[in-house]
Amino acid sequence: MRLAELTSGVQVLVAGAGVTGRAVVAALASWDVHIRVYDDNADSLKVLAANGIDTLAPADAVAAIGEFTLVVTSPGFPPTAPVLAAAAAAGVPIWGDVELAWRLDAAGRYGPPKRWLVVTGTNGKTTTTSMLHAMLVADGRRAALCGNIGDPVLDVLGEPADLLAVELSSFQLFWAPSLRPEAGAVLNIAEDHLDWHGGFEAYAEAKARALTGRVAVVGLDDGPAAALLPSAPARVKVGFRLGEPAPGELGVRHGMLVDRAFANYVELAPAASISVAGRVGVLDALGAAALARAVDVAPSSIAEALAGFRVGRHRAERVAVVDGVTYVDDSKATNPHAAQASVLAYPRVVWVAGGLLKGASVDDMVAQVGPRLVGVVLIGRDRAVVADALSRHAPDVPVIEVVTREDAVVHETNESGVTHETRVVDSSGPGLGARVMTEAVAAAAGLARSGDTVLLAPAGASFDQFAGYADRGDTFAAAVRATAR
Repeated sequence: MRLAELTSGVQVLVAGAGVTGRAVVAALASWDVHIRVYDDNADSLKVLAANGIDTLAPADAVAAIGEFTLVVTSPGFPPTAPVLAAAAAAGVPIWGDVELAWRLDAAGRYGPPKRWLVVTGTNGKTTTTSMLHAMLVADGRRAALCGNIGDPVLDVLGEPADLLAVELSSFQLFWAPSLRPEAGAVLNIAEDHLDWHGGFEAYAEAKARALTGRVAVVGLDDGPAAALLPSAPARVKVGFRLGEPAPGELGVRHGMLVDRAFANYVELAPAASISVAGRVGVLDALGAAALARAVDVAPSSIAEALAGFRVGRHRAERVAVVDGVTYVDDSKATNPHAAQASVLAYPRVVWVAGGLLKGASVDDMVAQVGPRLVGVVLIGRDRAVVADALSRHAPDVPVIEVVTREDAVVHETNESGVTHETRVVDSSGPGLGARVMTEAVAAAAGLARSGDTVLLAPAGASFDQFAGYADRGDTFAAAVRATAR
C-alpha cells in the first residue's frame, strides 16, 4: 500500500490508545481519513472517546476488520494479537508507527526528509542513542532524540532537525519493513522477547532491519550481531570492537577510541573519559561514534560529547554509598544480556534480580557472572528460574528469595553449607512493590560488606510487581535512602 491511497473517507484502524496511538492519530488527522482506535485497555479508549475519537472494543475491531484499508499498530502488539491476525488474514496492510513515520518523512510531508541514525540491540540501546545525540549536538547539528527512548518519531518529524537519533526496539523494527536509515547499528543480540517473536531467529531478523540503509554498523565482539554484517544490504559495512581495529572498523588502541572505518586512522576520545562503567560503556561509545562518523561528525565533537556524557536514570545509576557499600540502580537491565554486562562492571556484587524473563534463559549469564557474586537477592515471578541457575552454576553464593505469602522466614542450607533463605512479604493491601523492594534492599545490605556493590540489575521485566522499570528503580532508590538514615 502507498500513502497516496489514504484518500478521503478511507478507514484506518489504529491499534493502541497509548502514547504511540495518540501520535498516530495526530499524524493522520490532516489526511481526511476516518480513524478508529482499539485497545485492550477500556480506560484508555474512554479517554480518547471523550476527546471525540471513534473507538472500538477488540472484539468489534476483529468483526469489522474488512472495513479498513490500513491498520497502524503500536509496537507492543505482536502479530498473533487477535485484531492483527484478523487483519493479516483479510489482507489488510499493517504498518507500525515507525513505518508510518518513515513513509511520511520520505514523502516530504514535513519538509526535506531527515537522515535517520538508528540504534538497536538487546543491551545498551538507550545509552548509545543518547551518546549519539550528544555527539551530533556537540558538532552543531540540528538533531532530535526519539523512538523507543522517549518521544515517538511521529511527534518529532515537525521539529527543525536534519538528523534523527532513533532508538528502535525489535517490535518497532518488525513493523517497519520499509525503513532505510542513513546509518543503523545492531549493538548486540541475545535472548529477549522470544515470547513475542516466537524464537531467536525471528528476533534477530527483526533487529537486522536496522542494517538496510546506506551504512550498517555491528558489534563485532558479539557473535550473533557480527553474523548479520556479511549479508546486510548496506553499501558501507562497519564493525566495532574492544580491541585494536582493522581497516573498516572502530576500536581501542593504547587507551584511545580509534576510527579506521571513515578515516585511515584517527583518534576519537580517551576510553577513560567514558562515564559508563565497564566494557559496555566503551562498546556503547564506539557504536555511537560509528554512527556519528557516518555523517561526518568531527573527532573533537565526539570527544567533547563523551567527556560530558552522564548515564540516564535507572541505567547503572549510583544511588548512595552506605557503610562503604555502593548501591547502583540498573533497573533498565531488563534481560539477561544487559544484566550480565552490568554485573561484570563491578568486582564484588550483591545482585538483586528477578521479574519477568520473557522466555529468556539465564544459565549462560549466571555462569559468566558467578565469580563476581558475593550474594543474590531474588524477587518477582520468575525468581525460581534464576535460583535454579544459581544452584547449578554458582552453588557457593548465598541466595535470599523475597516472596509473597503468609509472614514467615525459612532458612535452608545446601550441601556446601551455603544458606538459601526465603523471606515472605504480606501480599495484601497497596504498595506491594515497595514492601518487596524494602525487604530486598534490607536482605542485600545484610549480605554486603564494605567495598561491595549492591546492584539492581533484574534481568527481567518489571510488570509483575511494578508499574515499569522506572518505578522499580525509584522504589529501589527509596529503600536504599531509607536504609541510609
